[in-house]
Amino acid sequence: MRIISGRARGTKLYTLEGTETRPTLDRVKESIFNIIQGEIENSDILDLFAGSGAIGIEMLSRGASKAVLCDKSKQAIEIIKKNIEKTHMEKYVELYNLDFEKMLDKLNGNEFDIIYLDPPYNTNYIKKSLNKIIETNLIKREGTIIVETDDELRILEDIKNIKIEIIDKRKYGRATIIFLKRQA
Repeated sequence: MRIISGRARGTKLYTLEGTETRPTLDRVKESIFNIIQGEIENSDILDLFAGSGAIGIEMLSRGASKAVLCDKSKQAIEIIKKNIEKTHMEKYVELYNLDFEKMLDKLNGNEFDIIYLDPPYNTNYIKKSLNKIIETNLIKREGTIIVETDDELRILEDIKNIKIEIIDKRKYGRATIIFLKRQA
């Protein structure tokens, strides 16, 4: 896994061993960033289930101002720290070793331009996260929430009563990427 573009372009990142996390494939990352490229410059981003930190670091490499990265796994946090150091992004990252619900509570009062949600599959974490994000206004009015899932139909059912709208949706093998905005 590597940084695709920007000031840290080509940097190979450390990844977690085992099956606990699934790094987003480079081709999927590239597609995501092609879609949101115009929104990244000077943005504040939140990656709530950061894994290796690759998504947040990629956004910083492409010009985001600040990244809040969170993961509840201590091993993930250690990998993220190594990747932050390797890409020289220390001054742009806030890193938290917390459960996602505690993190969302802690962030109350903040606003982000881009929020990335890629929780463990087969959980209700997307629905819980989106409810809290919208309730507490964590996403700016024109901000984008990006969800990665392997169960598109369940997620679409889970989020249908949340005040968000789907602006784009792409399928890449097993993964579906859903782009959301707040309802006006």
